[in-house]
Amino acid sequence: MADARSIVITGAGSGIGRATARRFLAAGWRVAALGRTEGPLRDTVRGAPALILPCDVTDEAAVDAAFARCHAEWGRLDALFNNAGRGARPATPDDLDADTFRDVIAVNVTGMFLCARAAFRLMRAQAPQGGRIVNNGSIAAHAPRPGSVAYTTSKHAVTGLTKSLSLDGRPFGIACGQIDIGNAATDLLAQVSAGSPDAEPLMDVAVVADAVLHMAGLPIGANVQFMTVMATNMPFIGRG
Repeated sequence: MADARSIVITGAGSGIGRATARRFLAAGWRVAALGRTEGPLRDTVRGAPALILPCDVTDEAAVDAAFARCHAEWGRLDALFNNAGRGARPATPDDLDADTFRDVIAVNVTGMFLCARAAFRLMRAQAPQGGRIVNNGSIAAHAPRPGSVAYTTSKHAVTGLTKSLSLDGRPFGIACGQIDIGNAATDLLAQVSAGSPDAEPLMDVAVVADAVLHMAGLPIGANVQFMTVMATNMPFIGRG
């Protein structure tokens, strides 16, 4: 493991973050599993020698401390999968309270920025310089569903963050890309879709984990700027 590459995965306690953390561990990476609650993070790594980082991504001091621990343990950071996020109940704008909107932006935009900033700081200062940041966008970064004003707004902002990080990282060998995911079969999405007459097609969450591994593992000088991974027949292209 001395020469293994290292990655921080946020939102690692469930869903896409959990599947991705397990995929990177299986591939021999050093993994830091970051999330709000320690128990689910330990369930994710299943006893593997990973770093467990209980952390609220909206807490600036906690984020900086978590990334400082990675530096102390590993000496460098090769990649960040900036995955932590939240949604909100479906609602038209007039039926959505401002606190919920602010909370979604706090996690999906400010939290993603704080983690990217902490990773960028380490990657710029380390020798050899550089690294890679993969932001979790969404199909919503391109086309909203009805009743998703907070989530869709946040994911459009993530695209702006991705583009800015890509430009700002170039002098320091820091690449940034974005994966936009549609209908990965996480436990939460399966619960929402079960029994619905309009249930949409799903894809295995392992497909997403493999895609993130590919993006993070590219050689220096190559980058996937944007990747859309979706269930083939979900309603997105041409609304069909």
